[in-house]
Amino acid sequence: MLSINDLKFDEKGLIPAVVVDAVDKKVLTLAYMSRESLAVSMERGLTCFFSRSRNQLWLKGETSGNYQHIVSITADCDGDALVVMVEKDGPACHTGSDSCFTRPLWHSKELDEFSLQGLYGLLLDRKKERPEGSYTTYLFNKGRDKILKKVGEECTEVIIAGKADDKKETVYELADLAYHAMVLMADMGITVEDVQKELASRHIIDHKIKQEKMTT
Repeated sequence: MLSINDLKFDEKGLIPAVVVDAVDKKVLTLAYMSRESLAVSMERGLTCFFSRSRNQLWLKGETSGNYQHIVSITADCDGDALVVMVEKDGPACHTGSDSCFTRPLWHSKELDEFSLQGLYGLLLDRKKERPEGSYTTYLFNKGRDKILKKVGEECTEVIIAGKADDKKETVYELADLAYHAMVLMADMGITVEDVQKELASRHIIDHKIKQEKMTT
């Protein structure tokens, strides 16, 4: 296990810290820490940075309430940069955005990876713009009852495929169910992060139960 003394701070006594959401692994922000702010972070379990503009320590969330609870701090191979995994109470960016990194510059269409966050973002766009000819638009226009009906129908299809032990068909129906469930999420304002946090909390509980069983 490293200590603060093992790290390499720059000529200004600072070290860059990449803050990452421990739940969805999204990069939230890039900030800087001094020896003192890092010590405060480790002691309190909350991110504390050094503000270069104000030339002072800055406890994230002290004024906004958007605290970042530290899960882990890891140094790179050279000891001159940190990755700070956190569970956040609110937006990481001063603009109110979930992450400071929201301005696309370039991406490869060939290597563009699918993600649940990307799909959720597309569904939100469909909900707002309602382009003609879109099935998602059709669902939003029909309303909550129609969306819930489709979720129920897809649940039934998953059960039928699973009962038939048809792996390929079950995967297909699960994808349909996941899509319609996410349409419901977008309609209700439930984010992917909300569900991930709920699952993460259950993982912790499940781990504790297993530990208790092992010690009894």
